[in-house]
Amino acid sequence: MTEPTDEARQAFVRSGMAFRLRTILMNISRHEQRVLHVLALGGRIDHFRTGRRIAEVQCITRDGFILADCTLPVFQRLRRKRLIASEGGGPYRISRLGRLSVRAQLDNQG
Repeated sequence: MTEPTDEARQAFVRSGMAFRLRTILMNISRHEQRVLHVLALGGRIDHFRTGRRIAEVQCITRDGFILADCTLPVFQRLRRKRLIASEGGGPYRISRLGRLSVRAQLDNQG
């Protein structure tokens, strides 16, 4: 296999694919994976604010159960990695990047 030229590398970086590929291949912790699985199956993260800051989060499955693994630090890591997003001030849901990053599980009954 031949090595890509410098021009090909620069074009790859300019296209933004390098950032997307690096983001998809990042390490995701066990708690983050659990939250992403719940969101991928139709769950949501409700957030509660004190002023401008988010003070509390609650991950709710599509069946109405609350996931205990979703803590504020886990939520902040998912948001920083752009794996979850909120539209118009609504609940946080899994983003397209989050769907690409989540690993498959055998026990998902989707």
